Amino acid sequence: MTVPHDRLDRIQQAWARERPDLDVSPQGVIGRLHRVGLHLTDELVAVYRKHGLGEGDFDVLATLRRAGAPYERTPSDLAENTLVTSGAMTKRVDRLERAGLVSRRPSERDGRGRVVALTAEGQRVFDAAFTEHIANEHRLVAALSPAEATQLAELLRRWLVSFEPAHEDGPATHP
Repeated sequence: MTVPHDRLDRIQQAWARERPDLDVSPQGVIGRLHRVGLHLTDELVAVYRKHGLGEGDFDVLATLRRAGAPYERTPSDLAENTLVTSGAMTKRVDRLERAGLVSRRPSERDGRGRVVALTAEGQRVFDAAFTEHIANEHRLVAALSPAEATQLAELLRRWLVSFEPAHEDGPATHP
């Protein structure tokens, strides 16, 4: 199967003409990965919006939901598992609490600490959004064969662990 040329092919051809002394082949990988990432984000966020959520909201709700019953975590656990600052997490939790999707209460273990919990409405909204999210991800990956998708996942895993340490039991950062 012949794949049509894309924008990156034209860019690399221009650089080959203008700077033949440089090997610009990494642009083919990094540029395409960057462009695909932008398109994927747009497609994913469209589903979140249909459920009244932003990308950060979805991430917090996903982290609470996959924690298992009673679907709660401390704000610092949420920040660590979503890779945002505590200030950004406070803003996300404030927004979700105003929407009735999470609640906050004092921690039973630490009198000064707080616990953020998914409300019944939060679970309902998230479960509906997550069901549609997974169907959307299947649609997006369908451009690849199952074997290609598996191969790409393995290659990306290998590349990602060169930037981030692998965690056998660590936090899962993607919803």
